[in-house]
Amino acid sequence: MLCGALIVLASGGLRLTFGLFLRPISVDLDITRQVFGLVIASQTLLFGLFQPIAGMLADRYGAAKVIVAGALCYALGLWLMSLSLNAFDLYISLGLLVGLGLSGATQVIVLGAVGKIVPNERRGVVFGTVIAAGSLGMFFFVPGIQGLLDVFGWRETLVMMAILMVLIPVLSIGLRLDASQSRGGSKQSLREAVREARGHSGYVLLAAGFFVCGFHVTFIATHFPAYLADSNVSLTAAAYAMGVIGLFNIIGAYAFGAAGDRYRKKNVLTLIYTLRSAVMAAMLFVPITDVTAIVFGAALGLFWLATVPLTSGIVAQVFGARHFSMLFGVVFMSHQIGGFAGAWLGGYIYDVTGSYDLMWAISVALGLASAALHWPIKDQPLERLSQPAA
Repeated sequence: MLCGALIVLASGGLRLTFGLFLRPISVDLDITRQVFGLVIASQTLLFGLFQPIAGMLADRYGAAKVIVAGALCYALGLWLMSLSLNAFDLYISLGLLVGLGLSGATQVIVLGAVGKIVPNERRGVVFGTVIAAGSLGMFFFVPGIQGLLDVFGWRETLVMMAILMVLIPVLSIGLRLDASQSRGGSKQSLREAVREARGHSGYVLLAAGFFVCGFHVTFIATHFPAYLADSNVSLTAAAYAMGVIGLFNIIGAYAFGAAGDRYRKKNVLTLIYTLRSAVMAAMLFVPITDVTAIVFGAALGLFWLATVPLTSGIVAQVFGARHFSMLFGVVFMSHQIGGFAGAWLGGYIYDVTGSYDLMWAISVALGLASAALHWPIKDQPLERLSQPAA
């Protein structure tokens, strides 16, 4: 669990710093925010599309091998990004290679490994702890990367990030578990698992609701620093506003994860999406200053990735841990498709209207829709999980 948390801290934390590169790269390479947003959107989409495949490989061959491959691909993408001369170079490095690397070296594979040895009644708090580690990485890396950008520039900073990612395979040693080890449930083939999940209404609703989470998180991670700069917030305050998102999500991920062990996870998810929408609605009416930017960062942080331990917990609770990485990978793919829409649409709306206000309004509406989708989810464990293994 410690090794898994450190992997998520590094890989997930660095991923959430890419928004800091929007302005310097846009200026140096003479590209628009829509183009940069589309690069991040492409990365997000590839991350999601390859996640079920990475999850299937982890379920079959073990998480450690998948994490090593993903981390090396991630590092290669960051290094090539530092050499970029145009938008095409960014698509190949930041879009394609980093997207592929993320599918193997972030939370889905780590949660799959940890989930195989954790009992259902403790998954909420354990998954929340792992996700909180990623938020801690965001808290440290966002201000830290901004400091490196100010001193060294974006190309040199990316090289340092690539060196850090090369160290991730060492941590994967702690996740060398028996790929077939899982708590509860009978033997089940991959085909049977897919058929079972596809016919479960709660699984479909969960995937649809997670689309909105991806839309919110990727839009904010990509465009929030630029939005704050447009509101005359200082670069330092904007970096700290992003940093406190990570800091307060440590609280949110752990607290809401623990709440999922005590209350029905779907009800907690409904509450999170409703409160997240309320915070984003408030941003349309409250003036943005250095102080309010940090306050809103803290408020968004409480609900930032608090959905992940609950959503993944429902998948493990309903279907068991045997094919968890693959099944949650499919749900996470929906999250990343939402992320593609959030990153691209944010840049498009800004280029057309010169403001992010319409994007915030769309985000509020989608949050309320997601809250409504989670309320009727059937989250009881399937009957086969209570049957003794043959």
